[in-house]
Amino acid sequence: METTSLDAAFWITSGAILILLVLSAFFSGSETALTAASRGKLRSAADKGSKGAERALTVTEDNERLIGSVLLGNNVVNILATSLATAVLTKLFGQNGVAVATLIMTLLVLIFAEVLPKTLAITYPETVASRVARPIGLVVVMFSPIVAAVRYLVRGVLFVFGVRTDPDSNILAVREEIAGALSLGHSEGIVQKEDRDRILGALDLNERTVEEIMLHRSGIEMVDAALPPQDILAQILQSPYTRLPLYSDDQENIVGMIHSKDLLRAMHKLLGGGKEDAQGLAAFDVTKVAMPPYFVPETTTLDDQMRNFLKRKTHFALVVDEYGALQGLITLEDILEEIVGEIADEFDTHEEEQIAATEDGAYIVDGVMTIRDLNRAHDWNLPDDEANTVAGLVIHEAQMIPVEGQVFSFHGFRFEVMSKDENRIATLKIRKL
Repeated sequence: METTSLDAAFWITSGAILILLVLSAFFSGSETALTAASRGKLRSAADKGSKGAERALTVTEDNERLIGSVLLGNNVVNILATSLATAVLTKLFGQNGVAVATLIMTLLVLIFAEVLPKTLAITYPETVASRVARPIGLVVVMFSPIVAAVRYLVRGVLFVFGVRTDPDSNILAVREEIAGALSLGHSEGIVQKEDRDRILGALDLNERTVEEIMLHRSGIEMVDAALPPQDILAQILQSPYTRLPLYSDDQENIVGMIHSKDLLRAMHKLLGGGKEDAQGLAAFDVTKVAMPPYFVPETTTLDDQMRNFLKRKTHFALVVDEYGALQGLITLEDILEEIVGEIADEFDTHEEEQIAATEDGAYIVDGVMTIRDLNRAHDWNLPDDEANTVAGLVIHEAQMIPVEGQVFSFHGFRFEVMSKDENRIATLKIRKL
């Protein structure tokens, strides 16, 4: 009679352990799938009508509560299964039952409740997440009071040790996740360098200001409003630019922006097909066809400036500092080049390349080249926090105006000043150490 009772208890307990192992596998696989599933892919599936994906998105909104509930359920079933196994095997093997139960349950839990379900979940994370979202949602609701209490207890303990938790700290990490995924994909040969640069360039627009990419005022071609109309027309025709700033008396006094088409239309109308004489052309006032100048602060982000360009239906802006002094100019093309790379037209062919390779493996670089462009060209990581141009970086690190032939080594590179234009570093020879 006792043997029959033992056999019945053994099989009932074994069945309960089996069920608990299945529940443990469910919790383990669900945790892996819901944390590994791409929210972007789930959102795409939800937009296509997948209810499971939509529920998975809802469940994963509060990761702290989700993980707490799943871990609670997983630990309960694992501990309960181990306790039952220990009780049964102790009756069969006496004191050795504890060791036998530990060995058997470790193997069962490791293989069937951890490795197997997690391997399946990590192989098909979005599919598994969509299917387990409904039952896991019920578990989260059922365990929410206990999880909330544990959450406050944990935060209290961490607070005592000086650790501050922020549940929204990962919201701003989306850009870093995308950048990391692109860099990893590029290193593995999955993502092309051009694709990586375009996407990262678009993501960086909100982090960078017009000051970083503007054409410095020293390189701006301007038109003097006091010049005779014939000279202004000749300058416009010879210039490779379509829009030029118009100044009066002083180059800091910008009075307008002249568009070559507007000037040509006005002069053509004035000449009337050649009927007007030179005296009528001499009386032409260029300021009447100039558009009002558009000034923007140097701290404006590229994202905001691109929106302003599109809103104002203009492509040209003058950059000023906090005192209103002219610092440079920026165009819509400059911003687009940060995304798609250098944009050249038939008037840009005369411009010299800013990077030239040498036979000894170094590079001759124009000092005004931006650090970002140099990094993108060679996949380098020179810092651009303290300076925008390569020359600016050398001056910042050297804390002086270098002389020709002077050599510096920092950030893993050797910089040699090749030539100067007054106090400006014109060209540098850069070699990676």
